[in-house]
Amino acid sequence: IFFRSVGMDLSSLTLVLNDGNKHPMIGYGTYKVGVIPASASGAGGASSATGTDPKQVVRQALDVGYRFLDCAQFYNNEKGVGEAIQESGIPRQDLFLASKVWGDKIYEGEEAVRQQFEQSLSDLGTEYLDLYLLHWPVPKKHVEAWKVLEKLKEEGKVKSIGLSNYTIEDYKELKAVANVPPSINQIEVNPFLYRKKTIEYFQKEGVAIQAYRPLRQGKEMQHPKIVELAAKYGRTSSQILGRWLIQKQIIYIPKSEKVERMKENATVTDFEMSADDMSQLDRLTIPAALEDFKVLYEKCVVRDTPLEATKEGIKKNITLN
Repeated sequence: IFFRSVGMDLSSLTLVLNDGNKHPMIGYGTYKVGVIPASASGAGGASSATGTDPKQVVRQALDVGYRFLDCAQFYNNEKGVGEAIQESGIPRQDLFLASKVWGDKIYEGEEAVRQQFEQSLSDLGTEYLDLYLLHWPVPKKHVEAWKVLEKLKEEGKVKSIGLSNYTIEDYKELKAVANVPPSINQIEVNPFLYRKKTIEYFQKEGVAIQAYRPLRQGKEMQHPKIVELAAKYGRTSSQILGRWLIQKQIIYIPKSEKVERMKENATVTDFEMSADDMSQLDRLTIPAALEDFKVLYEKCVVRDTPLEATKEGIKKNITLN
């Protein structure tokens, strides 16, 4: 008889959002799982397979114990994610499913946003989402798209709604007309891109922060400070980076296609770093990283829209730090 091994408990550590819903603190990121999107940096304009099957990888993540899956239209793999969910037999109420609508649909307007939302529901094999985000603040279009998300929430099709890649300036523009305040802003957060002013601003506003690229895509695992703290706490570099986020009340969304790494990345709840070590990590962001963020922001707010050609409406004076 085959007994399914009981995975880690990754759903008990939660954050209460400003709408009263509970959000898991640790999730599994599905970006580039099985598929590299066509307009992803370095993809050369064509969507391509990574050689792994998204269904199989996500099924493994679910077996490990992940219950919050961070998905998106742009990731081009929601069908595989849906198949993994179906196959896992995990009850829908035990999952926290999040998706995002991409800039092309935000640009096209209400009908396109609605159709995309329905497509994500269909691909993921669910009747509702726990969270739906605007992927980028497309100039002159994102505020109208937000109104569509408000309606979807009102209709009971999504429990919480939020933002991704919003600067303080984008948020203020939205807040001026929003009826429902955003619950989430998903941005890159790690010690090498720690935008303290922005993060603290959103948290003060009651908007929870989700961190993508929490492990800096593995690029800084050998950084002397990370290695030093890993040795001090008897942990791995990824666990130091994950714990840093958890202690800041930032939702942590690591991604790996390897089962052992999936487990390692999530083992961050059984130790605590000192305030001094935390602040040493806070100081690893260099000015060049903020400049890189600015370049990426200016490119991505108009990516896959007609605004790519005109650059119209791109905010030039944004809070970087």
